[in-house]
Amino acid sequence: MDHLVSINQLSPEDILRILDRAALFEQNPNQVLLNGKVVATLFFEPSTRTRLSFETAVNRLGGRVIGFSDAATSSSSKGESLKDTVFMVNNYADLIIMRHYLEGAALYASEFSRIPIVNAGDGANQHPSQTLLDLYSIRKTQGTLYNRTVVMVGDLKYGRTVHSLIEGLSAFNPQFVFVAPPELSLPEEYRQYCREHNLPFEETAEFNQDVINRADILYMTRVQRERFTDLEEYERVKNVYVLDAAMLANSKENLKVLHPLPRVNEITYDVDDTPKAYYFQQAQNGLYTRQSIICEVLGIEI
Repeated sequence: MDHLVSINQLSPEDILRILDRAALFEQNPNQVLLNGKVVATLFFEPSTRTRLSFETAVNRLGGRVIGFSDAATSSSSKGESLKDTVFMVNNYADLIIMRHYLEGAALYASEFSRIPIVNAGDGANQHPSQTLLDLYSIRKTQGTLYNRTVVMVGDLKYGRTVHSLIEGLSAFNPQFVFVAPPELSLPEEYRQYCREHNLPFEETAEFNQDVINRADILYMTRVQRERFTDLEEYERVKNVYVLDAAMLANSKENLKVLHPLPRVNEITYDVDDTPKAYYFQQAQNGLYTRQSIICEVLGIEI
């Protein structure tokens, strides 16, 4: 595989291979497989977990990291085009990991880059490495990816992690419940995707006990202030759904609460102390999954 720009370019077999390799890295994350390799992390948009876990993955694999975590410190602040930046970095690195605020930026870069591009998030579009770590977390906590009821809550309009996860789970017979206010409901293209792939789904604005008690996976998301052009609209919906520990009292034994993080107010701190909370372990799983992704695009076997 040359590039990873979208989860939908992966077959179910590709996904399972990447997850199986991630499990090997969880057993032994320190393996010198990138000796002499240089990886460039180009983050045109802020990131904590994604950037740090990718950079840790490279370091634990014995590679070197170059790049930037703020576009203001790069020549793009002087007006350099994305194409010129990618061409320039091609001279220095063996792989580019890129986050960008524009949808389609990673695909665009992959069309002319001589080295592999891994999409670390492009606008509200795709976040394939997050989806793979989410799938890894689901399989690890549920014992399977198949036949799970996944309740997705919050910002389903702009949430790229939600959009990618719908596509990533599509081959594994999921049932979806989409919980969002009308202003943040799932875009029509993803409803249509579910219909075309025969994925049962329902939509509701009610985040209640009945919905929670049906879930195998409760996927919470924050309302993303940075995606709103109208701050009054953001203020109206920012705290629309809040999960607390009492709401989990009668949930399924196997239920796990996932969240791509960072959280703001949508999960109260008392949930952290319940056995249902899994979001910090989920973030840790990102290290192993991203090690596996790096090996996948560079054609490295372990």
